[in-house]
Amino acid sequence: MTDDLWERVTTTYFTERIGIEPRAGFNQRTKDARTTPGVHLYVDPICPYTWVAACWLREVSEHREIDVRYHVMSLELLNEGKYTTTVGPSRVATAIVETHGHDAFRTWHAAFGELIFDEWRYPTPEEYHDACGTALHEAGLPTELIAAADTTEYDEALRRSHDEGTRPVGIDGGTPVIHVDGTAFFGPVLNAVPRGDDALRLFDGVRLLAGAPDFFELKRTRATPPDVRYRPIKGEA
Repeated sequence: MTDDLWERVTTTYFTERIGIEPRAGFNQRTKDARTTPGVHLYVDPICPYTWVAACWLREVSEHREIDVRYHVMSLELLNEGKYTTTVGPSRVATAIVETHGHDAFRTWHAAFGELIFDEWRYPTPEEYHDACGTALHEAGLPTELIAAADTTEYDEALRRSHDEGTRPVGIDGGTPVIHVDGTAFFGPVLNAVPRGDDALRLFDGVRLLAGAPDFFELKRTRATPPDVRYRPIKGEA
């Protein structure tokens, strides 16, 4: 009875207040999420906050052994029916995963991010396209994969990866998406990359919250644009 009431109330909220039609079973996200160990980061390459989260995990991995797997998600799919955004980089990223694997995508994303996120700004479609191609070369990947940006060849795989990442979070998520020890979150949304002990404390805090089955949300309004600049200290990956 309580579950049925909660389903009706939340469905009405999302449909009438936010204008989103929830998919069947969207309230089952928590049970479905706690299945896989390790850290899974879902990336739309054009998202500055996902870039900062990825750099934070790189920083953590310099001081602690963690198993991080990169996957592709899409802001275009996340905001489907509300507004459109550049989809080319996420298509290229999906082509990389499908043809060369997740580790290759991680290497490409690092190269792409260093080109795009030199400062906070709104890159043009041409800049995104050029960065995709340059990052392919720097990552040692076939530059022909740039063609994926302008085709629908990998769209089905992109949607599948996107859904695998976002459905366990729930309908009102965003980007970045991270799965930690099998629990899925929208976030952490970071305004800059924490370093050293600060990075480790944050990671331990996220893992602590991931282990609390009744924790769902902490939030405050962002007051400044993100500081996307990150260069590892010399000698680090």
